[in-house]
Amino acid sequence: MASELRTRTVVGVALIALAVGALLSGGFLFWMLLAVAGVLMQGEWAELNGASVEHRKLSMFAVSVPLAIFCPLAAGVDGFAIGLMIAAFLFVMAATRGYKIAFGIFYVCVPVMALLFLRGQEPNLYGLLLAFWALALVWATDIGAYFAGRSIGGPKLAPRISPSKTWAGLAGGVLAALITGFLLHHFAGLPIQLAAASGLLAVAAQLGDLFESAMKRRAGVKDSGMLLPGHGGVMDRLDGVVAAAPLAALLYLMVGQA
Repeated sequence: MASELRTRTVVGVALIALAVGALLSGGFLFWMLLAVAGVLMQGEWAELNGASVEHRKLSMFAVSVPLAIFCPLAAGVDGFAIGLMIAAFLFVMAATRGYKIAFGIFYVCVPVMALLFLRGQEPNLYGLLLAFWALALVWATDIGAYFAGRSIGGPKLAPRISPSKTWAGLAGGVLAALITGFLLHHFAGLPIQLAAASGLLAVAAQLGDLFESAMKRRAGVKDSGMLLPGHGGVMDRLDGVVAAAPLAALLYLMVGQA
């Protein structure tokens, strides 16, 4: 158990360092990290949905097209890029004769769009703050939920989907996210409305985690992949971001500039 926690911690810290480095750089490097993660996630999504090797590769190629156009050196996040995302979805749906594999296009592209949108806000430091908030609250939720669930235990949150998750873990994750949000408000100027919404985003992150857990249970696997020691696949690491990032962008559009 101690060895597993140590491996998970080391890999987790390395991934956070990589994400923060790309986030600080912004622009092309941040897009590149998200695009690579997106293509890998599409492959894992397709595999969890029983895709053949051919269909898995086809869906990864299809998702790479809108992800490439999201690049700030290309069209960026605009109507044309969104149109390509929809076109990629329709292409994969037609090629695989079903919607399950194709839905991964949205699962991958929407959170990537959200993070690029937040990071692209001006001035540059404000965009950095917004994107960091959207990512940091998910990290805080994961850490808070892990330690609260381990130390407190209690009733299970969704035992049929994820037997290890507890209501105490959810509460610990929400509290950790709120603390993160208000620290960013106090020290970095994050709008108070967004800081207060951090708890809501923590719930979204946990729901994203449960959604992926349900997919894995249906597929009969423990992890979405084996790329990341102690964490499984890329989806295992980013399932909370998938749900929280689009909501963060939506909340910013609604109240962040008020």
